[in-house]
Amino acid sequence: MNTTIETILQHRSIRKFEDKPLTDEQIKMIVECAQAASTSSFIQAYSIIGVKNKEKKKRLAELAGNQPYVEDNGHFFIFCADLHRHEHIGEIENTEVKGSIESMEKFIVATIDASLAAQNASIAAESMGLGICYIGGLRNNMEKVAELLEIPSHAIPLFGLAVGYPAQQTDVKPRLPYTNVYHEEVYNTDKGSYQKQLQEYNETISAYYHTRTSGKRSDTWTSQMANMLKEPKRMEMKGFVEKSGLARK
Repeated sequence: MNTTIETILQHRSIRKFEDKPLTDEQIKMIVECAQAASTSSFIQAYSIIGVKNKEKKKRLAELAGNQPYVEDNGHFFIFCADLHRHEHIGEIENTEVKGSIESMEKFIVATIDASLAAQNASIAAESMGLGICYIGGLRNNMEKVAELLEIPSHAIPLFGLAVGYPAQQTDVKPRLPYTNVYHEEVYNTDKGSYQKQLQEYNETISAYYHTRTSGKRSDTWTSQMANMLKEPKRMEMKGFVEKSGLARK
């Protein structure tokens, strides 16, 4: 096992940071590592917005559901699916590109590109001794986030990434069983073995919460997911994405 793999396997979300900003050199290195990620057909369909301003981070924290670590961190990055620059490419090359950049395919490409870049950024930050926490709560109020950040057409904010010096360390949260995630040749649809693996994982997660909270919590993973999924959320997202000029076709 090498240090890169050790860094990846030791990932945990950090939700309390020291009051210490990242340097410009650290920010640049993290972004350059993000840019080194794979990108579909070299399209590079994403942008990253960094936020240092305390008042703006406070507003983003409110929009994300009053999560304090959105405001209190070393630096806050917002990863955007971005095909706005490709509008300019069409103008520069005198080529009609609107049908393509408004397609569902290119929207998927943009979200994948942004996600790959973000994971590269996360691993880079963790390898530098920093902690990270992804913030999907920005999608609670995507339109207001887009207005605050002055995001143009054919681009949307997907999620945030809080980065900073950890003020606390948590245990690594156990992931799903390897055999529940990895399938060879074909997808394993055997209901008995599949659900048995999930039940075993429930026991692992329940024990993890019980230990972490000194017995105050011992819920299972499947109960968490069922409660989360029983009511659809953010149903306005499709309309906002289309309004932004993406996934219209």
